[in-house]
Amino acid sequence: MKIGVVGSGNIGGTLGRKWAAAGHQVTFGVRDPSSTQAAELAREVGASVATIQDAVRDADVVVFAVPGAAMADAVAAVGGELDGKIVIDATNNLSGAVAHSLDAIAAAAPQARRYRAFNTLGWENFADPVIGGVQCDLFYAGPGGDSQATVEQLISDIGLRPMRIGGPEQAGLVDGVLRLWFALAANQGMGRRLGFKVLTP
Repeated sequence: MKIGVVGSGNIGGTLGRKWAAAGHQVTFGVRDPSSTQAAELAREVGASVATIQDAVRDADVVVFAVPGAAMADAVAAVGGELDGKIVIDATNNLSGAVAHSLDAIAAAAPQARRYRAFNTLGWENFADPVIGGVQCDLFYAGPGGDSQATVEQLISDIGLRPMRIGGPEQAGLVDGVLRLWFALAANQGMGRRLGFKVLTP
């Protein structure tokens, strides 16, 4: 699968590393493809680096892992390339009215299949998704159908168990898990190696 990861920081870099190791064709989309840091990351994980426009154009799935406050401009700049693709919002706009950017994606690319995922755990838990011998769950929201199966495969390739909450309209509920994670990890001092597990009979 061709995956365009927009952003090469802790979140984007960790996800890209895992997907490349799982056999996917990963391209990091960055503002400056000549950046030594981005080039070294791509070389280290067996990925490519390109402009954001090129990374998005050639991808089957696009994952945004940039600062949340930059999302509106980022998706507007490549909106035409996102239509018809699976687009995953892994960003958190903590200073905005809502943390997710699914509305901005819909405005820029009405035909994109929008998902909210990879935003409720610290990047450390993507690097190592097993805590105390237990696999972490990842809550996400987005449409059902073939695209759901693709997103769940990508979540599983990270080593997490996918837990769909509902369609894109449930993105705010996923963000509630984000707030819970911050409350426990930071406010209660439990640390960033903190995950969630759904238990059923």
